[in-house]
Amino acid sequence: MKYLKIKFVFILIILMMQELVFGHCQVPCGIYDDKLRITIINEDLKTISKAMQKIKDLSNQSDPLAQNQINRWIVKKEEHAQNIQEICSEYFLTQRIKENSKNYSEKVATLHKLLVSTMKCKQTIDHKNVNLSKTLLNSFIELYFNKHDVEDLKKLNNSNDN
Repeated sequence: MKYLKIKFVFILIILMMQELVFGHCQVPCGIYDDKLRITIINEDLKTISKAMQKIKDLSNQSDPLAQNQINRWIVKKEEHAQNIQEICSEYFLTQRIKENSKNYSEKVATLHKLLVSTMKCKQTIDHKNVNLSKTLLNSFIELYFNKHDVEDLKKLNNSNDN
């Protein structure tokens, strides 16, 4: 009976620690696409900016449809800001940036600032927070990627703006 209790506790501990052991996709898969994550963050920032503008525009109206649309834009703004925070923390900070990497402290500090600025995007409809987030993202890109990848990302983002 004592052996059974120990076995049960051991299995319970393993199940509870499962999330700490596995990577960003819950399996140590080794499949990473850093440029894709940056592209997703850029798209999220564009959506947040659009949502902020729509909220401002619709706030002058008091009809039920406008109020419904405001609520929907707020939800989208929150979701996209949360997505940025998850990519920064669960992908880059925990999986990709290693303590022995070049510019480690600067990368971590820049992502921390990006986490805070996206939190402020959730809390406000001030475009200065989106602009700061874009600036911080660009700073991170310069720290994290090599020159060739930086150029690729610039081309990709310019083509997506059209």
